[in-house]
Amino acid sequence: MLLSLLSLFKQMLFFTGSYSNNVFPDPLSKEEEEHHIKLMLAGNKDSRNKLIEHNLRLVAHIVKKFDNASNDNDDLISIGTIGLIKGIDTYKNSHKTKITTYCARCIENATFTSKNFLIELMHYLNELELNYNFLTR
Repeated sequence: MLLSLLSLFKQMLFFTGSYSNNVFPDPLSKEEEEHHIKLMLAGNKDSRNKLIEHNLRLVAHIVKKFDNASNDNDDLISIGTIGLIKGIDTYKNSHKTKITTYCARCIENATFTSKNFLIELMHYLNELELNYNFLTR
């Protein structure tokens, strides 16, 4: 029971897939982006969602920078998307920083932190599996 649970958990964490920038919508034009930023800052949820959707390509681009020897692209895309959402939700235009620059930093921070966590978790799960196999011989 424990072994199958560990195996299922590992599969959920490290389900592999490939992403190409072709699966994501094109970035917004500068004018469209500025328009949606203004609306988002005024509380418009549709503009917020549009900014998230049209910046998913940025997540895929940043994830490609990381060494993906463990084939955890799906996890990194998910985590990077969470970083993107946090970036969009906390963006303030007061410093005149481009939203993509701000969000890129949020995506990198989320991805880097989580990648280290996933590596540690994978080692822990492997140890649990080894211990379980040893104890059940």
